[in-house]
Amino acid sequence: MRLSLTKHHGLGNDFLVLFDDQELPDEPLAALARRLCDRRRGIGADGLILGATAPIDGSDLTMILHNADGSRAEMSGNGIRCLAQAWVRRGPLAIQTVVIDTDAGRRAVEVGPGPDELTVLASVSLGAPVAIAPPAGWDALGCDPGRPVAHLSLGNPHAVVAVEDVDDVDLPALGALVPDVNLEIVAAGPEPGAVTMRVHERGAGITEACGTGAGAAAHAAHAWGLAAAPDGEITVHMTGGDAKVRVGNELVLIGPATYIARLEVPS
Repeated sequence: MRLSLTKHHGLGNDFLVLFDDQELPDEPLAALARRLCDRRRGIGADGLILGATAPIDGSDLTMILHNADGSRAEMSGNGIRCLAQAWVRRGPLAIQTVVIDTDAGRRAVEVGPGPDELTVLASVSLGAPVAIAPPAGWDALGCDPGRPVAHLSLGNPHAVVAVEDVDDVDLPALGALVPDVNLEIVAAGPEPGAVTMRVHERGAGITEACGTGAGAAAHAAHAWGLAAAPDGEITVHMTGGDAKVRVGNELVLIGPATYIARLEVPS
């Protein structure tokens, strides 16, 4: 039996996507994610997404996401855009809203044409950020008590820390101390209305971008006064590229999703 899937990325945060309207292996999804996402012994990706195609009360799909280490994730701002792109590529590409159920709740993704035939521009509501308690191990980071810090949930947990220079931080070491949270470090600018962010993601480690992390960083930076949003949006510069976050009672993430390849692998 062969398994058909596609690979996509959102600003370098890459995902393997498969749908359940094919024969799936008996292998648990967590184990399949670990096998396929391995960058040396598998295909390589930050996560594996299963799109369950039986609609529930008006949705188009259900997203089941496992990180590269096999752990289940509630939500991914980049991953959900990649899943929506995979879904609309099944038919003629046009501006389209895809309603997707996630472990963090229902999300609507508006998909439209991008700068080339392999890329779409998609926006997704991330919902309202909710304050949460610091994660286990937080005190081990040794943050200066005067440094701005925000612990937020956007369906998945985030810890956002303001720094002067994101490159002057040993992020892998810090992220390893709080493995149960997405850790974002954020600095103002370099231009008005923007922040620069690096991220250590729960279950994946250092990634080039994090969509929900961009939302958490933009919300926190706006609240701290690090970034103004005169047009309602903040640009978030990440290693893999730039996303925009519309701030307010609910956050909206706007960014690309790019199709890489269709793959068939032994299951």
